[in-house]
This record gives sequence, C-alpha cells and structure tokens, in this order.
Amino acid sequence: MTESIERDELGRMFCEAAKRIRAEHQLLSDLDSVCGDGDHGTTMLRAMERLETATAPSRAGDVKTILRDAGWSVLEVDGGASSSLLGTFFSGMSDAPIATASLDCAALTAAFEAGFKAMARQTKAAPGDKTMMDALVPALQALRVAADSGKCITEALQAAAAAARAGAESTKNFTARYGRAKHLGEKTRGYQDPGATSIALIFEGFATAVAESKQGVGNARH
Repeated sequence: MTESIERDELGRMFCEAAKRIRAEHQLLSDLDSVCGDGDHGTTMLRAMERLETATAPSRAGDVKTILRDAGWSVLEVDGGASSSLLGTFFSGMSDAPIATASLDCAALTAAFEAGFKAMARQTKAAPGDKTMMDALVPALQALRVAADSGKCITEALQAAAAAARAGAESTKNFTARYGRAKHLGEKTRGYQDPGATSIALIFEGFATAVAESKQGVGNARH
C-alpha cells in the first residue's frame, strides 16, 4: 500500500515543527542579532503558533482549505520578510491539485513545490545568498528525488530534513546579500543564517511527526 498522510497527520506535522521552533527560538534570535534585528526567533515563534492553531485537528476543512487558511494566518503576523515569505509558502501549497483527503509522496511534494513557486514570486533570493532559500531549495530537491524514485513519505521527509540541515549549516560560509545583513558584508561570514536554520527545524519537525505517526500505526497492527 502506498504511504500517505491525512488531515490529522498534517496537523501533527505542523505541531511538531512548532515544537522545534519553540525549543530553539532563542537560538534563532541570537543568530539574527549578529546581522539583523535580533527578533527572528520571536517572529518564527508567533508564525508557528499560528500554523499550529490553524492546522489543529479541531479545525474544520480539508487539506487544501487548511493549508490556505494556515498560510493566510501567518501572513497576518507582523514579522517582516520572514513571516511574509513563510505565509506565502504555506498558502501557496494549496494551489497544488489536491483532489483527495490524503496526500501520497508525489502529492505532498507537488504541494511543497507549489508553495515554493508562490514564494519565489516574492523574492529573488537564491541558494548562496544566506537566506532561508539555502535550506528550502535543497529540501525540496531532496523531496522531488525521493518522490520520483518511489520513496515513501517518511523516507522523503527524512531526506528533506537532512538536506535542509546541511543547507542551513552551509550558510556559515556565505556573506549575506539580502536584508540589513547585506550591508555588513564579510562580517556575516562564519554565522549560520537564522532563516535557513528555521527551515531546517521545520522540516525536522515534519519528518519526526510523520515517522512517529507511521511507527505508531505499524505497532498498532501487531
């Protein structure tokens, strides 16, 4: 049977992602204080709390509706570029042709890619610019490779999380080209980008939630 995730599992993905951000929000602000306003952790905390609430099992709606509403909820957070791009990303996921109550690996990948397409219309940042793109792009590339090779969602999200983490860590070697940090030039080298780090945490949360959910289902069958 092809592995898929349903509405409640999607909610658990966002809940676990919010948990990761909640645990590390001070680190994110500390990273941001090197080159920015020092409020990235606080912004991400508010954004993920909005996502967590919007995707809770108690909320009515199918997968497409939940993603759209969750994204718009984040867009209401006053947090500059980070919350705006993240909200656009998640609301954009609903643009994918989601026709059923569940998502298999191909459908989930297509949804993430639709979100990226929407977000890319809002920014020209690319990998190497020391932004969240340094984690997001490799994560989505890993998802696509996994989906095309027939991997299940659990494996695909684990690969995406690993790629996002590697991408975030690579930003230590870059100089910032966007936001306030771009004015500091070489002084930004040696520090990990907070936006990319947030993306890594989010995908790690996604991967953990699905792995635990599928493991629980498997144990229940024995």
